[in-house]
Amino acid sequence: MSMTVVSESLVVCPDDNGLLLTAEEFDTITEYADNYRYELINGVLIVNPIPGHAERDSNEKLGHFLRNYQEQHPGVLDKTLFEEYVRTPNSRRRADRVIWASLGRVPDPKTDVPTIVVEFISKGRRDRHRNYVLKRVEYLALGVAEYWVIDRFQRTLTVFRPGKEAPQEQIVGESETYQTPLLPGFELQLARLLGVADDWLDE
Repeated sequence: MSMTVVSESLVVCPDDNGLLLTAEEFDTITEYADNYRYELINGVLIVNPIPGHAERDSNEKLGHFLRNYQEQHPGVLDKTLFEEYVRTPNSRRRADRVIWASLGRVPDPKTDVPTIVVEFISKGRRDRHRNYVLKRVEYLALGVAEYWVIDRFQRTLTVFRPGKEAPQEQIVGESETYQTPLLPGFELQLARLLGVADDWLDE
């Protein structure tokens, strides 16, 4: 497939899945078809349907926990956004949620690496490999301090952190509460988050 030449702006749709683009070209996209998420992965445009109800509801619940924490602990959590791009040299990963902490200001998403990136697992082997392996490598290499993988199928939260020789990995079970030094005083009761996803049994 030949490289698409983009002069000023780009309009894309699901049929453009697999299109070759540079990161700079991807950044010029001005219009998207609804109900799809668009990512640039190593120079290739990837188009997928938006996450299902269970995933979106869980993400909103996590956002609610984080907003409450932000109000109760001012000056620690700067901002949190859902469905936000994480920018690497050759890719634009659309993360389920990003968190910036301890900057002391409103972050610039184009230049400030998130402190924490969160992904919710969808059904399927390819999605599991993408979230547990590929994104882990990319996010930690970028400088993300913690990468959370919330898996409603395995009933776990896996936290990855950079390590001297290999990434550190911590698995939090459904009945446990996770605490991170990056957000002092924040407690994530995993069962409460998984319970929100369980409401959508049709998925």
